[in-house]
Amino acid sequence: MDLRGFVRRLVVPPGFEMPRELAYEDLRARALTRDDLADDVAGINASLDLIRRTRGGKWPTEAVTEDYNYVDAVWHECEFRDHGSFTYVLRDSDGGYLGCLYLYPMGGRTPLTDEVLAHDVDVSWWVTPPAYEAGFYAKTYRAVQTWLADALPFQAPFYSNREIPT
Repeated sequence: MDLRGFVRRLVVPPGFEMPRELAYEDLRARALTRDDLADDVAGINASLDLIRRTRGGKWPTEAVTEDYNYVDAVWHECEFRDHGSFTYVLRDSDGGYLGCLYLYPMGGRTPLTDEVLAHDVDVSWWVTPPAYEAGFYAKTYRAVQTWLADALPFQAPFYSNREIPT
């Protein structure tokens, strides 16, 4: 069966509130909002090549503007509220901007195929070059595994990044 073009909704148990903040060692994840705009624009634009290399995918195709990213941030806020997807800004324990973490429905970022049908969430992330050098890319992978086991309602993640830490 050709499932391309279909998107499976994320299933969050009735009454479950997605955590707006998560912590792992010195890594913090907080629901992305428009308040993160300046840091997010600077982080994305400083990380274009690294995002393409590690996360892969179609975005970003070029540097982002504040206007473009404002619309994107508001969209992420609405998606979080409506349980359509969950985007977190990544920061260190001092509040320094590191990147973003995305929990998307299957079929949104990764085309829905028989091979990925059993997965219930598409997990991807990226970090800035300084954060990558400091080990936060691999730490985010470990953090997500912990958060999925302890705080998030998904059981069968699909890690869609091009580079998966070992």
